[in-house]
Amino acid sequence: MRPKLLVSGFLAAAAFAVPAFAAQPQKIFPYPYTQEDLPNGLRLITVPTDYPNIVAAYIVVQAGSRNEVEPGHTGFAHLFEHLMFKGTEKFPAAKYNDTLRRIGAASNAFTNDDYTCFYTTFSKEDLGAVLLMEADRFQNLKYSEPEFKTETLAVLGEYNKNSSSPFRKLQEALFDTAFDRSTYKHTTMGFLKDIQDMPNQYEYSLKFFERYYRPEYTTILVVGDVKTRATREMVDKYWGSWKRGGYKPEIPVEPPQTEPRAGHVDWPTPTLPILTIAFKAPAYDDATRESAALDALADLAFSDNSDLYQKVVVTEQKAAALSGGLSDHVDPSLFQITARVRKLDDLDYVRDRILDAIRGFQDKPVDAARLDTVRKQLRYSMALRMDSSDAIAGVLANYVALRRTPETLNRQFEQYARLTPEDVQNVAARYLVEAGRTIVTLTGPAPVGAATVTRPWRARERFRRRTASGGAR
Repeated sequence: MRPKLLVSGFLAAAAFAVPAFAAQPQKIFPYPYTQEDLPNGLRLITVPTDYPNIVAAYIVVQAGSRNEVEPGHTGFAHLFEHLMFKGTEKFPAAKYNDTLRRIGAASNAFTNDDYTCFYTTFSKEDLGAVLLMEADRFQNLKYSEPEFKTETLAVLGEYNKNSSSPFRKLQEALFDTAFDRSTYKHTTMGFLKDIQDMPNQYEYSLKFFERYYRPEYTTILVVGDVKTRATREMVDKYWGSWKRGGYKPEIPVEPPQTEPRAGHVDWPTPTLPILTIAFKAPAYDDATRESAALDALADLAFSDNSDLYQKVVVTEQKAAALSGGLSDHVDPSLFQITARVRKLDDLDYVRDRILDAIRGFQDKPVDAARLDTVRKQLRYSMALRMDSSDAIAGVLANYVALRRTPETLNRQFEQYARLTPEDVQNVAARYLVEAGRTIVTLTGPAPVGAATVTRPWRARERFRRRTASGGAR
């Protein structure tokens, strides 16, 4: 049992310290940390690192497009990524930005299906100033109706800009086709008709903020050259009086898919054809090996080193790009394989080779040595990503959004370590099945032939976080 931590004169509701990496060499996350719950439900995770002088503060709000449960109101989680920079009476937008410039801080935000994250990187001596300003806008955000309308038009402009990408439109069609009731049916940006109506929804926006910008939905990650006790005292001072809310959304449950589905996007200008094959996949789970096995399957079947990639991309050159994987989600989501095909005539061929490759993994266990190589690559690449305090906080934010603790990262890699070839075969046979399959294609008015193409995304990084916006500002 971990020792409880006494901070600021009272016993934290759920505070513990994690032993150093040397004591538990199997853990992927090498830093000691403290995790503490304030009485109002706000969670603070403090991670002192050996990177000097710099601190990263990531504030994770467990409100993404998944929480948009009311018809006609999609896209509001992403909208608040923008609105949160509108300021308060104490720190109007101009003063907030001037303060950040004066202290040399970098600040931005992003939204995805399951959460919204606001992040700031700064010098350690400015931790108090940053926590003060962040606490103020989370508790006292203020924007007028004209400001609201202006920002909704900016979001519409962002949607239109994103719509110039065929991959964005393909994703939009895929999720709309694959899901019936789940709120993953709409992308993080939301349905176009709802975005167009946003200027008329000022009153609803106030309700959305009141519901979700509450301490019980929020986790503060402070990573870098910090002292645990001093950080907790600042959070108590600036965030302790924030009132807990009472709203709990009823997230619709997606019914089982019973037959294959298909969709198509007609692109208005010439482009290489794109094919996406998706399968209903389970919600993130680090208590079993299923999520880990699906991640390993993605690398084994669809990475640059896979037999399929070498065949259709390198040797035959039927496809310009191929990738696949599962994005960790709170609710059941999709395992996707996407290929950009060089010629329209080869679209069916590439589709069939992908399906053949899947059947191969269903029919027999993968070679144990290949699985071990993938396991080592996953661990090595994760370790390489955590090369600064800001990068560490960015990695943790994704896992904290799933389970509100850095232990989620350790538990996932413990499952990777336990994987067997039979685990990979079992998830392929259970989830990559015809009844749960959705295929969506995109083609232009005429094929453009072979061309040099930039890969639309790297498989693991892209699928790990399906993000609508890289920053609000």
